[in-house]
Amino acid sequence: MKHEFAYEEAQRHLKQRNRFAALASVLGLTSLLAVGAAATREESMILVPVTSERLTLGSGATDAHYLELVTRDTALMLLNRAPESLDYWMEQVLKVADPSAHGRLKAELVKIVDEQRGSDISQAFVISRMEVDPQALTATVTGTLKTFVGA
Repeated sequence: MKHEFAYEEAQRHLKQRNRFAALASVLGLTSLLAVGAAATREESMILVPVTSERLTLGSGATDAHYLELVTRDTALMLLNRAPESLDYWMEQVLKVADPSAHGRLKAELVKIVDEQRGSDISQAFVISRMEVDPQALTATVTGTLKTFVGA
């Protein structure tokens, strides 16, 4: 009788061990797939526009309103500058630029900074119209660039 009881107990432990091994295999495979998906996932840069509205982003198409807000902020940041804020201006332009273009872009920005530093010339951009195409991820901004000379 003890022999049969011991055999049944061993079989129960064996089944339990096999279930745990199967569960561990499934969890291990899931972890490998998750790590693989994370490693091959494309990195996205999210630009946060200045707004008091609540914005949500999904993996689908870009919302036209979001694209308009980001375009507005970027255009104003790029085109509004004064001699006192040139270093900050250059840093901000490089932050939103594609990293592969930093070398060439920084050379152009340094030329602008060198020309404008020490001068009394400031510029401000006033937006008059903006056209946004979320499918093509493009935006066109039209406006007036005003230049001010003097303190």
